[in-house]
Amino acid sequence: MSELALLGGPKAVQTDPGNTFSWPIVNQEMEEKVLEVLRKGSMSSMDITREFEKGFAKWHGVEYGLSHSTGTASLQCAMFGLGVGCGDEIICPSITYWASCLQALSLGASVVFADVDPETLNVDPDDIEKRITPRTKLIVVVHYVGRPADMDRIMAIAKQHNLKVLEDVSHAHGALYKGKMAGTFGDAAGFSLMSGKSFATGEAGMLLTNNREVYERAILFGHYARHGDIKDPVLAAGSGLPWGGYKYRSNQFCSAIGLEQLKKYPAEMAEIDKAMNYFWDQLEGVPGIRGHRTQPGGDTTMGGWYNPLGHYAPEELEGLSIARFAEAVNAEGGKCSPGCNKPLHMHPLFSEIDVYNCGKPTNAANIPDGEFVRPDSVRLPVAEALQERICVVPWFKHFRKDIIEQYAAAYRKAAENYKELLPGDKGNPENSGGQWGLSASLKGS
Repeated sequence: MSELALLGGPKAVQTDPGNTFSWPIVNQEMEEKVLEVLRKGSMSSMDITREFEKGFAKWHGVEYGLSHSTGTASLQCAMFGLGVGCGDEIICPSITYWASCLQALSLGASVVFADVDPETLNVDPDDIEKRITPRTKLIVVVHYVGRPADMDRIMAIAKQHNLKVLEDVSHAHGALYKGKMAGTFGDAAGFSLMSGKSFATGEAGMLLTNNREVYERAILFGHYARHGDIKDPVLAAGSGLPWGGYKYRSNQFCSAIGLEQLKKYPAEMAEIDKAMNYFWDQLEGVPGIRGHRTQPGGDTTMGGWYNPLGHYAPEELEGLSIARFAEAVNAEGGKCSPGCNKPLHMHPLFSEIDVYNCGKPTNAANIPDGEFVRPDSVRLPVAEALQERICVVPWFKHFRKDIIEQYAAAYRKAAENYKELLPGDKGNPENSGGQWGLSASLKGS
């Protein structure tokens, strides 16, 4: 009989994981703070929200924090705050969740996509330089699934070409790049704080910046009730109504939870880091699979390891498809989902769809006729090949040695016995792996 559970052998995972994967971790203080807001009827007030903003900004060593209803809203307000508007182009990695860039269309701007680095999965600085045009205004940097991008090179490119930089830190709460926190390098940063993220408050977002003008413009765009905070006389003259027509304040349930998360998240983050690195240490040297991670113990870290991924190398397993490999791992009781976010440049929304009835694709609405380059006509080879070379792996929230070892054994068994999987391998289904609307394989973002 085969050792593989898929072919009749015993499962590698024999122990109930309990709450090993449960998230977020709710404590009594969080419950009490939420009930306090409820009983006071202060869900739409701003006192707790302002306190949370100050605490979140202080954690990052940044001057201004502005809370939002979602991470999507925080990034849209940041774009407006940075002056993105009609006819501008923003450069964004093709491998990311749509909210890293799609809001630019509502501002009259266009999205130009860049390829990603095959190891880090972050935007490739060399490809950024290829995408810069006279219309480029902003580089959006995504610290994808917790791994910080190459901020030294990106900031140097931005300085050379006089471009703004917006960091999307929705995947990388608490992550460090060379000892400095992600979200503190660019001109502004946006964070999703929804319940599935590593720093979870429910459904909220946060904008950080050291630039007072960016902060005040963001208030003008979607925070009409806070226009009294605007000090710039030119901006204040037009205050009173939200310039974007949006109402983006965060509810105070989320802010109350956020205040408690600020207290306990660093310890939780350290526990996750220990667990995830131990998982990958167990698989060191196993053919076909290796971790998507930074060097353990270094000054560049993975934060809370949001939605961790593994690199899959089919050539090391005689071409075994990632679909067949995942099938074997899951039969062992493990967790393995092929793919990551699908490459956004291939979605028709950015090349064909006329959202606002402009008479041409919305992404080209403010580009001179004949000068629009369809994103789906530009080849980004790394982004386009990733779905068969990446898989979502277990996200351990606690360091439980025995359980982690069993899940690692599920991967090891599939890899070391791959020859038995080859005869039944039907290959990867067409359009397999990844998601358009979700953050990699997770539900909700």
